[in-house]
Amino acid sequence: MSASHTHDTHDGHRALHGHEHGDDPGVHYSLKDYTTGFVLAVILTVIPFWLVMGNVLDPSMTRMVIVGFAAVQLVVHMVYFLHLNAKSEGGWNMMALLLTVILLVIVLGGSIWVMYHMNANMMSGMGDAAAVTGHGTHDQP
Repeated sequence: MSASHTHDTHDGHRALHGHEHGDDPGVHYSLKDYTTGFVLAVILTVIPFWLVMGNVLDPSMTRMVIVGFAAVQLVVHMVYFLHLNAKSEGGWNMMALLLTVILLVIVLGGSIWVMYHMNANMMSGMGDAAAVTGHGTHDQP
């Protein structure tokens, strides 16, 4: 191959992708970004641990705070360690994440809704079935 052919191939590659190899439009992460993510993850772990071990709040409030910290930590991990943002992969990563969240909400919310209503609508006499049939009684000789 000649040098001009190699140069033409690179120009064609540049035309296809709109950039040279050195100036990738994607986000580049440094050691500082990873360190920031690690420090945030540690803080978001230590505070809920302290709340539980120190019995600082009442149990229901502690649960809500822990769920809030877990949600924030999820976002920290996705941004700093999984590198998910609106620009990565042309936005397709974010779209896949949104679809996953929507499906999880539908499946989990629907399952909890069905189980709650099944429990609320159970036949009231189901617990007394053994007494009605005579099984489980000890009055036989």
